[in-house]
Amino acid sequence: MSNRPRPTEIIVHRKSHALEIAFDDGSRFTYPAEFLRVYSPSAEVRGHFGRGARLQVDKQDVNINDIQPVGQYAIKIFFDDGHDSGLYDWGYLYELGHKQAIYWTRYLDRLAEAGHERKEPSWKP
Repeated sequence: MSNRPRPTEIIVHRKSHALEIAFDDGSRFTYPAEFLRVYSPSAEVRGHFGRGARLQVDKQDVNINDIQPVGQYAIKIFFDDGHDSGLYDWGYLYELGHKQAIYWTRYLDRLAEAGHERKEPSWKP
């Protein structure tokens, strides 16, 4: 049995384009849908065996249509842009929550390096 934190509550906030997860260690994180989409653990985003990773752009308006549990270890997120191939396990979600500011800055830096400017979302937070 793992001693990694496990979710106790998962809430999709469609109006604010976010996913909120509470963990059994007392941590609670709110993940913007855009953040989850650009950090999808899918091969489409990460690449195959570390090769061919693709920078995700123009995902500022993406939202979550649905989530489904995968066993006792992960969720599958269905985004409204059709992406649904990444499995977000509890450890990955916990890491994303704790390091959200670092990962978001890294993403913005990668966009800038690629010469892409992030647009503001068309919806109001």
